[in-house]
Amino acid sequence: MSSAPVNILLVEDDRRLAELTQRYLQQHHYHVTVEHHGDRALHAFSRCRPDLILLDIMLPGMDGLALCSRLKQQYTTPIILLTARDTHMDEVVGLETGADDYLSKPVEPMVLLARIRNLLKRQQPAQREPIMPAGREIELGELRINRFARAVWYRGRPVTLSTQEYDLLLFLVINADCIMNRDDLMKQIRGIEYDGLDRTVDVYISRLRKAFDDDPSSPSKIKTVWGKGYLLARDAW
Repeated sequence: MSSAPVNILLVEDDRRLAELTQRYLQQHHYHVTVEHHGDRALHAFSRCRPDLILLDIMLPGMDGLALCSRLKQQYTTPIILLTARDTHMDEVVGLETGADDYLSKPVEPMVLLARIRNLLKRQQPAQREPIMPAGREIELGELRINRFARAVWYRGRPVTLSTQEYDLLLFLVINADCIMNRDDLMKQIRGIEYDGLDRTVDVYISRLRKAFDDDPSSPSKIKTVWGKGYLLARDAW
């Protein structure tokens, strides 16, 4: 019995590019719904409830960054931002609005396909290789993680994290008091090597610090080790 096809929502105002992308992804057995206008994308999302969203930044009506922020306030659906503007500031802003990945156009079809597969794989923890030590729960001070439910509590209260934030936190907890370089962290959250410029890791570290009340000007829980990476301090939790 075959599984249901993965449903992707593509929000792209370039109709020719949207058609080519839709056709390519359909050849790889994805179901693709296309919307060309930012203001109509929320309705399209409610209608098709996609497993993943490909979202152009430059859209008529509501732009992609605003749309991404709106969606992430209510849903955990993974979002890949697409933009023709190749600046690192766009990437940082995009990730800070909640996007899970970022690609500059023109995008190589095989690269897009690989990023989609990587994100969808991370949405299915039961199918991944175990990276955690044995045991249902991990406790570190006032932090508690249930690895089967992928649930996190801090000081007795639940903490809502995205898939990538959870994966990064868990990896740091497992390697507490050890310096983790950006290459290790990038492979953990995106499955690719660090290219020396990508700010994805820094953005997710910033989100985790905010989620756990770690002063960004003088963090004690997740420390920056300049020139080397990040370290989660066991005694600070």
